[in-house]
Amino acid sequence: MSHPAPPAPAPVEFTHRQILTILGGLMMGMFLAALDQTIMATATRTIADDLQGFDLQAWATTAFLITSTISTPLYGKLSDIYGRRPFFLLAIGIFIVGSFLCGLSENMWQLAAFRAIQGLGAGGLMSLALAIIGDIVPPRERAKYQGFFLAVFGTASVLGPILGGFFAGADTLLGTDGWRWVFYLNVPIGLAAMAVVARVLHLPHHRVDHRIDWPGALTLILALVPLLTVAEQGREWGWGSGRSIACYVIGGIGLIGFVLAERAYKDEALLPLALLGKRTVAVGVTASTILGMAMFGGLMTVPLYLQIVKGSSATLAGLQMIPFVVGIMTGSIISGQLISRTGRYRIFPIVGSVFMVISLYLFSLVGADTPLWRTMLVMVLMGLGLGSNMQPMITAVQNAVSPREIGTATGAVTFFRSMGGTLGTAVFLSVLFNVLPGNIEKAYTAAQPTAEFQQAIAADPSQAETLKVAMSGAGLSDTSFLSRLADPISHPFKVGFADSVHVVYLIAFFVMILGLIVVFFLPEIPLSQRSAQQARAEEAAVKEGSEAPA
Repeated sequence: MSHPAPPAPAPVEFTHRQILTILGGLMMGMFLAALDQTIMATATRTIADDLQGFDLQAWATTAFLITSTISTPLYGKLSDIYGRRPFFLLAIGIFIVGSFLCGLSENMWQLAAFRAIQGLGAGGLMSLALAIIGDIVPPRERAKYQGFFLAVFGTASVLGPILGGFFAGADTLLGTDGWRWVFYLNVPIGLAAMAVVARVLHLPHHRVDHRIDWPGALTLILALVPLLTVAEQGREWGWGSGRSIACYVIGGIGLIGFVLAERAYKDEALLPLALLGKRTVAVGVTASTILGMAMFGGLMTVPLYLQIVKGSSATLAGLQMIPFVVGIMTGSIISGQLISRTGRYRIFPIVGSVFMVISLYLFSLVGADTPLWRTMLVMVLMGLGLGSNMQPMITAVQNAVSPREIGTATGAVTFFRSMGGTLGTAVFLSVLFNVLPGNIEKAYTAAQPTAEFQQAIAADPSQAETLKVAMSGAGLSDTSFLSRLADPISHPFKVGFADSVHVVYLIAFFVMILGLIVVFFLPEIPLSQRSAQQARAEEAAVKEGSEAPA
């Protein structure tokens, strides 16, 4: 005797006020993930010194990246099956526990292990928040609300370095090492986010039974762990060393296994190949990978330029990034409002990519003596490009897939953007440190015969010894000696660094041109006026009607 199917939950219409309340909880969760990435940038050095593990600090970053990247598509798939709310609460909970444990770390290996736990939570915070908005807001209106998310990302980008610099600079706070508050800060924010989400986020969920693609998850781990590890460590190990080659081989085997698992699981796969076969999704994930590369590759060099070439402190460099954040927020708000009014989205990723191409080229022209205001104008342009690009692309992908696939599709775009960012950071840092010694040497060779340089050396001969240490390569891991040098002696180092940054931006420029070409293939599909959960409820009602006895 067959049991009748459970009745489909009635679609719920959310008012603007209800959406804003739910958005508050989601934004707190996203703020946790975004702040954690930026706050670490300025605090890592102090943490590594305190835990006597400066040479191991990359593992703390790598562990977080690996677990957050791998868990992103898993959260998307599992939340499609069991509902978003429990997994969003779980992600916040895991993140809080991981953060608290990080604050208790006694050595660098412990910190790396606890950062891995933190990453397991972070993987769900960003992608699930975007998927939940997809559930409750029709695509036509979605971009308008998603602009708030980029505002959170932007605010965290500014606050992170400032807070990181403040906590790292304080020896003790409330009887605890200052840097430990970088992690403890997440606990009250996370608990508040959990309380808000538990109270306001009530989505109707119609359970759909699926097979969980565990072989896909395991082979994805086998592929990504060695490849992300070599991306982070390859510069130190040597790209052709035995350890690096072993990582390539294991990663390659994992990748082949992953593709085979996805083919076997078809629609139930972690990243369904049929989904990636849809033109909008294929363009979305390819463009997001390239955008991630160009964005992270470009962005991580701007604070370095501000600190080394312009002499800004970590905190000041964070404040000097505000024009970039203003650009992101302006771009996302304008594109969101226009998509909502016109129902057209294709033009925005194209315009955003054009802005990115122009800004990366202009960044490649910035030198040691370029006025700061000019660099800041380029930051605004790059921010406008990112703001016009990221959210409209997610809206396009969510609109192109079935309402049941929103979590999976959103997870896929976030996953590939994160992969692109990791790859971009590794490649561009590698390029930067490869060309840096030669460019610094060239700049000093040009400066040594000048009268200003000779007079500065004659006035304080000890500076020549400091310079010798810097030129031996030790200066590349610690640039604090620049503040002890007279300006004519430190200036060539800054010129060499700026010249090296040019190379990074030129590569990012060519990468982004490729991204612009890809975006031109994005189709314009009319934006749906229904939210995903309304569409799911209607689908279920139609199915029930067709299965009912005549």
